[in-house]
Amino acid sequence: MADSEIVNDRTPLLERKGSISSIDSCNKLGFRTLENDDMKIKAVIDTENSKYGISNAIDVIEDSDCMLPGVENGSINPEPADIVCIFTVAFDTRAGNIIEWYLPGDCNVDGIEFRAMASGSHRVQTDFIYFKRGQLYGLACFENMPVNNVSERGARMKSVGVLAVTYTSLHYHMNFLRKQVRQLLENPGSYTEMEAYYERHKGSFPTFNAFSDHSNNDATKLWNNIMPLMKITHPAGCFSQFLNFFGERIFVLWKLALLKKRIIFFSPPPIGVVCYRVYCTISLTAHHLSEIGYWCAEPFFYVNIADMDNLGSEKVYVACTTEKIFQSKTNLYDLYVDNQNFISDIPMIQKLMSTSYADKKKYDELCSLQSQMNPCQNGDMNNDESNETWFMRYFMNLNDKLFRKLLDVSRSEDKQWTIEHMHSIGLDPVNDRTFIMELVDTYGIDIVATADTLCCSP
Repeated sequence: MADSEIVNDRTPLLERKGSISSIDSCNKLGFRTLENDDMKIKAVIDTENSKYGISNAIDVIEDSDCMLPGVENGSINPEPADIVCIFTVAFDTRAGNIIEWYLPGDCNVDGIEFRAMASGSHRVQTDFIYFKRGQLYGLACFENMPVNNVSERGARMKSVGVLAVTYTSLHYHMNFLRKQVRQLLENPGSYTEMEAYYERHKGSFPTFNAFSDHSNNDATKLWNNIMPLMKITHPAGCFSQFLNFFGERIFVLWKLALLKKRIIFFSPPPIGVVCYRVYCTISLTAHHLSEIGYWCAEPFFYVNIADMDNLGSEKVYVACTTEKIFQSKTNLYDLYVDNQNFISDIPMIQKLMSTSYADKKKYDELCSLQSQMNPCQNGDMNNDESNETWFMRYFMNLNDKLFRKLLDVSRSEDKQWTIEHMHSIGLDPVNDRTFIMELVDTYGIDIVATADTLCCSP
């Protein structure tokens, strides 16, 4: 990949060269029918697998398992009613970040000013931030506008955002937030449109203590993941960018996400595209097997120094930050990702940070699927629908195949896990042995690794 095509932390989401030249060109609400996609996925994977003597490595799944929220009989509801709170945060030259306005008036917004405006944002003109506030999730759009005003030191900075019970539909509010922050920068104090937007999109307020960062209530966790992971929605282009940025090392993230490790991505502002990396990493764990348990790591999205205590009590999470100090807090994470550099002090994770021949093969499969099934990737800019379900379908099928094989072996009489099993699910018998042993320990799957699993792979 040429240097000009590499996405880095300073590349605005709308300006990346490569598969998608404009997010807006593919961002209208729509869901392309996938009636032929299953056959395409199977054809691509079978072609790749034949090179390695593997058959039926991944069984394709039904379209309904990847439907967008509000999708019924092919129709889409473009007006999600999910907002708990709408707000404006501003930077004051004397007081720092301040909450300028919010609705409803009885909403607890303490601390939101530090989550909705990332540390270091003054260095960029625009950004967007996903974050977690108590048991709620937020999205805010930031803009820095030059002004000829001594009291504001030449710059006026604001963020306009919303809070919701789940993060899965927040991106539907992106266009409004972007337009509104610009309007408020030009016309401070004009909140009429925000009031109308809140009334149109407000949802039922949660009955639990949604603003507490600590809760042992199982119902709260259900609210956090109110939509099953396999039905998660996605901003246009985020999976393609994720794949193009990390390349075959996406499978290092896949393994560590399945192992329920604490992962934090670092980037200087802008942080928006890095929030998408959190989102995509969470999506790598999707599967259908109830025996394994439907779960996903806690997506904290953007975090700063004030979140360190909360992160210290979390056993598994994925987050991103603009605070370089997190790298030195090794007790808070298992894997620290600085741009494309993977950092860990844990020997087991260090073993998993190298890619294997099997990872390269799976990466080739994904690239083939990307080129065949993403309309924007193929340069069809007349097609205004964005469908990246090929990405999630691939990982759901990959995880289903992996866990199903492990469960089948655990139910067998001898429980013997062999080199043939490793090949059958597309893993490297040598380099992926640590991963498979950690995986069965993490999920409590009872298998026995035989001596041939230690043999060198062909």
